[in-house]
Amino acid sequence: MYCPFCRNPDSRVVDSRLSDDGSSIRRRRQCTECGRRFSTVETASLSVSKRSGVAEPFSRSKVISGVRKACQGRPVTDDDLAKLAQEVEESIRASGAAEIEANDVGLAILAPLKRLDLVAYLRFASVYQAFESLEDFESSIAQLRSDKAEASVHASDN
Repeated sequence: MYCPFCRNPDSRVVDSRLSDDGSSIRRRRQCTECGRRFSTVETASLSVSKRSGVAEPFSRSKVISGVRKACQGRPVTDDDLAKLAQEVEESIRASGAAEIEANDVGLAILAPLKRLDLVAYLRFASVYQAFESLEDFESSIAQLRSDKAEASVHASDN
C-alpha cells in the first residue's frame, strides 16, 4: 500500500476494525517514511463469470438495475431494491465462492424478489427462466398459489 502523501511503499497498521455490516475491514495505517496516517478499506473480491467467459466484479447496482425493470409500476422503493441487492450479495458470499456464474446470481435474486413482490417476481422469472408459452406462466402462477396457500396454513397453525 503506497502512502497517499509521499508515495512510500511501506506502512504499518495502527488499528483494524470491522465495518458495520462486517463485509469489510477498515485499517488505520501510518507511513514509515513521513509518519502521516491514512485509512484503507479492505473487502474480499467476488467475481461474476459471464456466459462469454469474461469475469467481472460483482455489482449490487447491476442487480438493482436488472430487478428495477421487473418492478416498474409496482409499489417497490429504491430502498427495497437496495435491501434486495444486499441480501443477494450476502447469500452469494455465504456460499464461500470467490467466483460465481452469472446464472447463479439470477437464481439468488429469485427468492428475495418473490418475498418482495409476486408480480415483479413473475416478470423477472419469465425473462430469466425463458418462459416460452402461456403454460410456463400458468405453471409458475399455480406454484405461487400453492406456496401462498401452504404459507397461510402454516400461519394458522401457530
